[in-house]
Amino acid sequence: MTTAGANEAVSGADLIETLSESEVAKIEAECAHLPDRQSAAIDALMIVQEHRGWVSDASLFAIARLLGMSAEALDAVATFYNRIYRQPVGRHVVMLCDSVSCYVMGADRLAEQVKAHFGIDFGETTPDGRFTLLPIVCLGACDHAPTMLVGEELVTDVEADRLDDIFARFE
Repeated sequence: MTTAGANEAVSGADLIETLSESEVAKIEAECAHLPDRQSAAIDALMIVQEHRGWVSDASLFAIARLLGMSAEALDAVATFYNRIYRQPVGRHVVMLCDSVSCYVMGADRLAEQVKAHFGIDFGETTPDGRFTLLPIVCLGACDHAPTMLVGEELVTDVEADRLDDIFARFE
């Protein structure tokens, strides 16, 4: 888990928070379409993240309890997927592709330019809370490399001289 320190012993009971009625209703609606409750794990994580911006340890324990699974098993699901955030992120998550195709097309230089543009490194959020910068292995648009995902918008053929215009669209 992410918020407990290495030397702290934190029980699940200490971390359980209450999910909102809306979150529970949406999770229950997903469970109704599936063969078992645990099959809704990814959907439940995404529902809570949609409401809260990320999935805290306390939220993870609450979801696990609702789905009847261990927090450890749910955390394994959450940390496998790079679109489930286990730490707070900015309003817009910028995922910069670092695949081979993007690398060949200058993604390493672009990464340095994006870092300089924001004044942050990978895994960090701008001081105003607008952007979090993360690497991603592939965005599946290799024919338009280098690429990045800003929130839900795929930006292709990215050039450094377009960064101001690209990021200005996201308030």
